Amino acid sequence: MGTRPRVVLGVGGGIAAYKACEVLRGLTETGHDVQVVPTAAALNFVGAATFEALSGNPVNTDVFSRVPEVQHVRVGQEADLVLVVPATADLLAKAAHGLADDLLTNTLLTARCPVAFFPAMHTEMWEHPATRDNVALLRSRGVVVTEPDSGRLTGKDTGKGRLAHPQEIVELARLLLARPDALPRDLEGKRVVVSAGGTREPLDPVRFLGNRSSGKQGYALARVAAQRGAEVTLVAAHTAALPDPAGVHLVRVSTAEELQAAVTTAAEAADVVVMAAAVADFRPATRAEHKIKKKDDGSAPTVALTRNPDVLAGLVERRRPGQLMVGFAAETGDENGSVLDHARAKLKRKGVDLLVVNAVGEGRAFEVDENTGWLLSSDGLEQRIPMGSKSELATAVWDAVSELVRTGERSQ
Repeated sequence: MGTRPRVVLGVGGGIAAYKACEVLRGLTETGHDVQVVPTAAALNFVGAATFEALSGNPVNTDVFSRVPEVQHVRVGQEADLVLVVPATADLLAKAAHGLADDLLTNTLLTARCPVAFFPAMHTEMWEHPATRDNVALLRSRGVVVTEPDSGRLTGKDTGKGRLAHPQEIVELARLLLARPDALPRDLEGKRVVVSAGGTREPLDPVRFLGNRSSGKQGYALARVAAQRGAEVTLVAAHTAALPDPAGVHLVRVSTAEELQAAVTTAAEAADVVVMAAAVADFRPATRAEHKIKKKDDGSAPTVALTRNPDVLAGLVERRRPGQLMVGFAAETGDENGSVLDHARAKLKRKGVDLLVVNAVGEGRAFEVDENTGWLLSSDGLEQRIPMGSKSELATAVWDAVSELVRTGERSQ
């Protein structure tokens, strides 16, 4: 792969084609060389000039343009990644059955790089047996067909079939470029609970005790799990302005006690629980009914704190046989030991199957887009996770979970 990854952005003829422009901008702004290949129908929604202006590359739809370059073969051959945004029912059907009547479908046949479809269509079309069979056929060949989102569709209709958020598509594209094998359907049939974000503990109607968690890592874990086939419940405390992951059931909470209640309820039917949220260890012992005012004498009020429940410990105590527990630990080294020393002690103390350890500090782990750390397991594994996107770290976690699931199933 060159210094500028070559991405083919196929655009299908659906109303969601306008969102492909946001995907295109997101990819070009992060250093990707993008060739847009729309269908003729897609140009009814977005003109070629828009795609050319945003990509800096010419746009063609048919195999008779730039014939000397043999572009109906070259575009796919030279790509590092092919995305189809939106993937209509028609495009999925053509791809599944090898039809090639325009430049995009020819490109899909010649590409030997990762190919990912991002569906967008009405719920009835997505759920139709023909579409489901086409999706299954494509996935059986190693093609990534993502789960669509749920929400407002064309007109007044709502339901499953909405295109994933452009920011999420860009993130998954970057993940596939870094890890082409990142999205196998190895979590099909598994029910997963992920917690994310930082809790806030009210001091008065204005102020609260909180932390620096952005929720990005938890959202990445939920996003990747859903696209690997899991049924995901995401319990989200306060986060940065993040798009809701497609195909995920989202439960919003604020305080540690609210998070505990939501996660405990969701975990009752879960196969895997991942506690990535930054749960406050303490909360104010009392909450003032009115805003605490500054005193004229310049003194500051004393705030008494009380312990919050240990959510992960409670989950481990209630776990069912075969249920996997994954914890997160944000650690700093001190005079009593290194980050890993503290992590090993926490793994034993918490009783989880896997512990993801982040060394925290200024510019590390919190409020950033990349992450690194260690993955510790109860059977002695200590795996270093190299610096990469938070989706890459999420992939490493789900790889380990998937292996534990397979090991458990083989032993039964």
